[in-house]
Amino acid sequence: MNAEPVWITESQVTALLTLAEAIPALESGLRLQAEGKAESMPKTMLQFGRNNLHALGARLGDHVGTKTWAHTEGGTCPLLLLWNADDGQLAAVIEAFALGNLRTGGTTGLATDWLARKDAGVLAMAGTGKQAMSQVAAVLAVRDIREVRVYSPTAARREEFAARIADEFGGRALRARACGSMAAACDGADVVTLATRAREPFLDAGMLRAGSHVNAIGAIAPDREEFHQDVFDRAAVVAVDDLSSARALSREFRTRYGDDWSAVQTLSERILRQERRPADADTTLFKAMGMGISDLALGTEILRRARQQGVGRSMPAPVKSKPRFFAAPPAPRAG
Repeated sequence: MNAEPVWITESQVTALLTLAEAIPALESGLRLQAEGKAESMPKTMLQFGRNNLHALGARLGDHVGTKTWAHTEGGTCPLLLLWNADDGQLAAVIEAFALGNLRTGGTTGLATDWLARKDAGVLAMAGTGKQAMSQVAAVLAVRDIREVRVYSPTAARREEFAARIADEFGGRALRARACGSMAAACDGADVVTLATRAREPFLDAGMLRAGSHVNAIGAIAPDREEFHQDVFDRAAVVAVDDLSSARALSREFRTRYGDDWSAVQTLSERILRQERRPADADTTLFKAMGMGISDLALGTEILRRARQQGVGRSMPAPVKSKPRFFAAPPAPRAG
């Protein structure tokens, strides 16, 4: 008999799983996908004004699930729903803002681990928004970074974020400084992470040092773009998390590849083949769009830990009710 469904809150998610623990869980999920033992459904998105409604999902192990959220200028409230794959019954509802940060940051950490040089020591971080700190933490989790250069077009925001990095990771021998241009941030950087809502590209190939790795995770809608097309020209490896989403939603990739996507690999394929960064690579490029496998890899691990530790609020399983087809007729008048 399946356990009662549980509701898992944001604070419980963060207590159950760290970013460093999310990275191997993501790697396991991607390997299962490459082996044909897990699959994602295509990501869907509806734009309304400057806002977006998103939905994605996957099958992984004993569960299937979907995550949905509205990303609006006023905020967002994502939820991940898990069902038992054998009988379709609800297993969990997981508040998924922190989970999304763990997934997005963890995916960058995983890609950096596979594609960046082992001796990478300098990170250029473009963007200071809600995802930025987890992006920094993810690279720190897989490389011995000694310096983070922060770029934002707004001086106050880049200065404030550099100070936050110093506070957040004060126990490390880590320097964080704000840079007045993307070129300055990239000067000598081994890893470059783009996590912005830019509508026009701001990174070009001439800014990148030989041997660098680029994570592009911000432009996940057709109205956004973070890097110029010449970045592709220098990339010895071009990899994505989800090919179908990149084909449908990435303006950078659609402009470059049109109808021939044979030069684009998935990170899961490289993991399955144990292909890390080529020794002679000039640069490598990873594009993350977000995909259901990644959310389920973390969601199922969080649920497993919650069951083990007795965490989560039990919910009554939904009970079917016969629908009413018409309003009840009025009762006849007495007499």
